[in-house]
Amino acid sequence: MKKGSGKKILLLTIILVLAGLFFLFDLDRYVSFSNLKNEIDGFQAIYQQHRFLFIATYFTAYVLMAALSLPGAAIMSLAGAAVFGLVPGTIIISFASTMGAFLAFLSSRYLFRDFVEQKFSSKLETINRGMEKEGGFYLFTLRLVPLFPFFLINLAMGLTNIRGHVFYLVSQIGMLPGTIVYVNAGTQLAQLDSIQGILSFKILFAFALLGIFPIVAKRIIDGIRSKKIYARFSRPSSFDYNLTVIGGGSAGLVASYIGAAVKARVALIEEHKMGGDCLNTGCVPSKALIASAGLAAKARQAKKYGFDRIDMDFQFSKIMDRVKSVIQKVEPHDSVERYTRLGVDCFQGRAKILSPFEVKVGDKTLTTRNILIATGARPMVPELPGLESIEYLTSDTVWDLSTLPRRLAVLGGGPIGCELAQAFARLGSEVFLVQRGPALLKREDPDAAEIIQKTFETEGIQVMTGHAAREIRTRGGETILICDHGDQEVPIPFDRLLIALGRTPNVAGFGLEELGVELGSNRGVAADEFLRTNFPNIFCSGDVHGRYQFTHTAAHESWYASVNALFGRFKKFRVDYSTIPWATFTDPEVARAGLNETQAQEQNIEYEVVKYPIDDLDRAIADSRDQGFVKVLTPPGKDRILGVTIVGHHASDIIAEFVLAMKQKIGLNKILGTIHIYPTMAEANKYAAGMWKKAHAPERLLAWIKKYHAWMRK
Repeated sequence: MKKGSGKKILLLTIILVLAGLFFLFDLDRYVSFSNLKNEIDGFQAIYQQHRFLFIATYFTAYVLMAALSLPGAAIMSLAGAAVFGLVPGTIIISFASTMGAFLAFLSSRYLFRDFVEQKFSSKLETINRGMEKEGGFYLFTLRLVPLFPFFLINLAMGLTNIRGHVFYLVSQIGMLPGTIVYVNAGTQLAQLDSIQGILSFKILFAFALLGIFPIVAKRIIDGIRSKKIYARFSRPSSFDYNLTVIGGGSAGLVASYIGAAVKARVALIEEHKMGGDCLNTGCVPSKALIASAGLAAKARQAKKYGFDRIDMDFQFSKIMDRVKSVIQKVEPHDSVERYTRLGVDCFQGRAKILSPFEVKVGDKTLTTRNILIATGARPMVPELPGLESIEYLTSDTVWDLSTLPRRLAVLGGGPIGCELAQAFARLGSEVFLVQRGPALLKREDPDAAEIIQKTFETEGIQVMTGHAAREIRTRGGETILICDHGDQEVPIPFDRLLIALGRTPNVAGFGLEELGVELGSNRGVAADEFLRTNFPNIFCSGDVHGRYQFTHTAAHESWYASVNALFGRFKKFRVDYSTIPWATFTDPEVARAGLNETQAQEQNIEYEVVKYPIDDLDRAIADSRDQGFVKVLTPPGKDRILGVTIVGHHASDIIAEFVLAMKQKIGLNKILGTIHIYPTMAEANKYAAGMWKKAHAPERLLAWIKKYHAWMRK
């Protein structure tokens, strides 16, 4: 039994017993309209004789009824009003109803929120994000309209992360208009024929207007804020463009494509090369280099494939020439010519945002209704003493190499550092992979990172985890990276240093500072769930806001950003991050979507795990690629997929089935029932689903089936 579950069971039992006694002893007859009419004179007489005791008893009874979500609050309000009068009745009933609602809210939170978060974590996460920003506003709107059952509001709000004091204060204020209506009616109880007479059509209509008022008020406030933020800028009488996109990388290209596809007039501004980092210095060149390095590795592993030896001669400069040729082959997909044909006006030069409606490029000033910032990110360079004295490499500049470094120090054990470290080691460099933390790939589970580290060590890479770079020294004609490892000073001599410590958003020099575009805690552009900045007509997507720095995520975000920019006045879409996959393209690859075990434990999410070892897979064995696993997290007893981690050959390809399943709410049972080609690596997905099914086999039913088959053999 979990800690605290006994107390929860006790509290729930008490609540159920009290509610049961209420109906068992037919106490609800005392909170009927007819009974109130008959007994009101008696209540008034008791009140005149024992005022304090009557108020205390009434107040306690009202709080208990509201806390237990029992029927009769309306009758209690009428009774209190008839006895106490308008002003005292309003005060007493207002506080009693709010305190009861608050106790119901706390009970719901204590009893059920943990359970609901575990079962519906992904859905509740979206709700909670909205509640954090505008929870009080939502609650206030609901409280103003008595058509919404207040007891349901109390229970539902307890399942969210709205703060208790916010719930109480908003409830106190929001329920006051309804309380006044009932109290006023109660003071005229003799003229009422039924409780239905209180809420006439006019009153209901008035409450509906009250409920609409906060929404209208919010729109007005948003309009005032918008006018205030635009006050110092002159708005053009007409615009050259519907959307101006700054940055021609993945995010900017997709946004421009979508804008042109829906017949908007789009301007695309790129200072350097179309295609951005992905094409020119990131995904495309790195995968081309990894492919060449993989061939060299296979030659060294000849005996594993039945060969005595495979001799391979190569010149590193030719490998780098191939990398450049791959870029050139992909370039037409991202070219100015292609996007011009699509209807996008492409501009070469550095963009400067002059106002929310004007962007300057070269000697031209473009007027635009909306702006999309998609300026990407650049390699993060640390403040390391001595670094200024050497010509270091980054993921941007490493592609300029024409000579293979004899000794390469790689600073950073994340995806970029690991991919390039393995590629250069396979091509013949002596590689030192320096990581400050205790393990490589800190975002992945330890069992996944451990496989990569062991593979690296087998291939001759010197993996130096727990080493913090302190400075660079030059002595005796050698350049040395000095690291701290515990209490020890560790010198690492190198010929070239590659810095791979992540990427920092490009926010400087585009006019953002002068304009007043707000930045987030990660120094990227701050954006809301619709990818809007603090200027409602300026949006951003991709690495520039730094949430997920992946090419495919940038493209994903750009759909939302461009559609919200162009059609947001009619309908806005919150960006969906629920099933973002990613991969590290080492050998073996590491691919993930959704939660891993580390995250689930940090977030206190209950889960089960199935882990299928790829060394059991026929195709992996045949290819001598029998290394890694497929690990799937599910809620206890359910086949819904919370997250998947795959380590293995082509992990980035075979995880796509799980990404689709998660997006479309398909469980492991459906994957198990899907035919997979034999022999393929993708069969690992089905076998993982089979392991889950075996672990959840209906043992009692199978025992009876066994008896049935035994009987049939007689």
